[in-house]
Amino acid sequence: MTAKRADKIATIILDVIAGVIVLILASLLGYILVRGLPEVSWHFLTSPSKAFSSGGGIGIQLFNSFYLLLLSMLISLPLAMGAGIYLAEYSKPSFATDFVRTAIEILSSLPSVVVGLFGFLVFVLQFQIGFSILSGALTLTVFNLPLLTRNIEDALRQVDFAQREAGLALGLSRWETVLRIVIPEALPGIISGVVLSAGRVFGEAAALIYTAGQSAPALNFADWNPASISSPLSPMRPAETLAVHIWKINSEGIQPDASAVSAGASAVLILAVLLFNFAARFLGNKLHKKITAG
Repeated sequence: MTAKRADKIATIILDVIAGVIVLILASLLGYILVRGLPEVSWHFLTSPSKAFSSGGGIGIQLFNSFYLLLLSMLISLPLAMGAGIYLAEYSKPSFATDFVRTAIEILSSLPSVVVGLFGFLVFVLQFQIGFSILSGALTLTVFNLPLLTRNIEDALRQVDFAQREAGLALGLSRWETVLRIVIPEALPGIISGVVLSAGRVFGEAAALIYTAGQSAPALNFADWNPASISSPLSPMRPAETLAVHIWKINSEGIQPDASAVSAGASAVLILAVLLFNFAARFLGNKLHKKITAG
């Protein structure tokens, strides 16, 4: 067999494998959307759920999901940025640095249910925060921080070292070089890492069952005082998210229209993750062009 023919056969095999993977993913997304989209309406998106009767929606669960995502990212992103910058720009090869990177690899591969049990034991019981959005956000920070840190470190390391040398040659300090040259150059990769981690947070269920709770009490959207337990902004209230709601109604089966609600909620969850990814990538490219004057 000639090298040209072998290369052609290998290319065909790889194309077939890629096509099969794309077909499986497209079939999965198509099945969820075809079943769920007919159930989605404005009433479904804004009305509260009903436990023992049909006609309920996912309004509170959808709000809880976005609020928990925002709170967890506000906690984890600054920590991950600091850790990623230190590991990529300031750390020197040593046993301690290797140990930290190994710990990050191990923590990023932990099952979410294990992280959820850790959050339950530490934040819910030990710190006595209880089943709340704050407990869920802190647990998701533990779950999300290793992967986010590694993604940011990799994005910073992919910046050509000549960029750093140019900044130092112009008289910039090391920190100014990182802030004004390295981070803007690495911004698309950083945004991609944030998108991936945000998608994990938004669709997470197992870690939140033990920390944020499985109930969605009625909220007073006229009360925006975070200290009020009925306020949507209260971090101390229990909060059933969209992913937990899908798991709950399928496991309990007490809703007459559980199948329809589950299908509609699954379609909304898929669309939210897709739209969030597209919007974040678009924003990352815009920010990169603005900062670098490209």
